Amino acid sequence: MQDLKKVVVIGASGFGREALDTLEAMQAAGAEFEVEGVVDDAPSDINLERLEQRGIRYLGKREDWVREAGSAEYFVLGIGAPTIRRKIASELEALGKVPFQAIHPTAVIGTNTEIAQSAVVCARAVISTNASLGDYVHVNPNATLGHDARIEPFSSINPAAIISGEVLVEEEVLIGAGATVLQQLTVGKKTVVGAGAVVTKDVPAEQVVVGVPGRWESSGSSTTESF
Repeated sequence: MQDLKKVVVIGASGFGREALDTLEAMQAAGAEFEVEGVVDDAPSDINLERLEQRGIRYLGKREDWVREAGSAEYFVLGIGAPTIRRKIASELEALGKVPFQAIHPTAVIGTNTEIAQSAVVCARAVISTNASLGDYVHVNPNATLGHDARIEPFSSINPAAIISGEVLVEEEVLIGAGATVLQQLTVGKKTVVGAGAVVTKDVPAEQVVVGVPGRWESSGSSTTESF
């Protein structure tokens, strides 16, 4: 019998524990792998307590984990912040660790979708036909991605957000909870779309979008654009 893959979750905070929920649901549905524990460089006392309550081992800091003989080869990156996620992913891959795809059994995945091996898709997310998720993309619970949507690496789609058909979300974008991006638009890299905002026009890179309809204040100026 082939040995089970051993997987660790990187991050003990909120999304890390949601990633644990996803992995445990996959196991309950019949997926065969072992969750070895959680790695976190600076976990809070309350998060350590939460891990203990659910019977999950805390494995120490990343440097402890990668140095330990026989440590798990596979990891799920449960870090919410896109820029930090990119940095940690690069470090772990350079050390020979391998990302593990986590897709909750209750997620609805359309035909001809492309989901990177490092992506995390949480409970009740809907990903429609011909959509694509790049490296280390996070799709939170109840988020919806329309047909032909493309989510580039290290972006996060937060709970109940709606990405309409043929939208391009560029790298390291954070789409806030309950936000909506209308069809055929582009959200530029490193942009934050605030919770509940409605995007009705293309957004340049590195903006913070708020409101209905969405608006942003250009960096370095007092000009506010609405759309």
